[in-house]
Amino acid sequence: MKNITLQKIPAFLFLLITLLITSSFTSTINSWEHLGSRTVNYRLDKDVIKVTARKGGFKKLKVKVTGGSLNMHKMVIQYGNGKKDVIQLKHNFSRKSETRIIDLKGGKRIIRDITFFYDTKNLSRKKAKVHVFGKH
Repeated sequence: MKNITLQKIPAFLFLLITLLITSSFTSTINSWEHLGSRTVNYRLDKDVIKVTARKGGFKKLKVKVTGGSLNMHKMVIQYGNGKKDVIQLKHNFSRKSETRIIDLKGGKRIIRDITFFYDTKNLSRKKAKVHVFGKH
């Protein structure tokens, strides 16, 4: 009986190691890259997050708000080729909330910068922090 158990251990270890390597590889491919963040002021304002071409091209974006609340009006994405996309968000973000996944037009795009237009009109006593994530 002990011989059968000892023979199964190497096969089990091989299977376990293969599973771990595969799962960590796919999670790296599907992960979101943090492109930048800004802490917002207590008023109607706009902030710009610079994104360099070194980060590569992106197909999808997601925005997350932490710390406080804010009312996001829109974001303007400036691409490396000079073209712009205006994304209407019109959403009240509570702390720890995020946008839907935003698909960028034209496949993988180099992003030069992203400008956010928002207000905080007494939504929070704490300053909110806006984070942008991209997916290749």
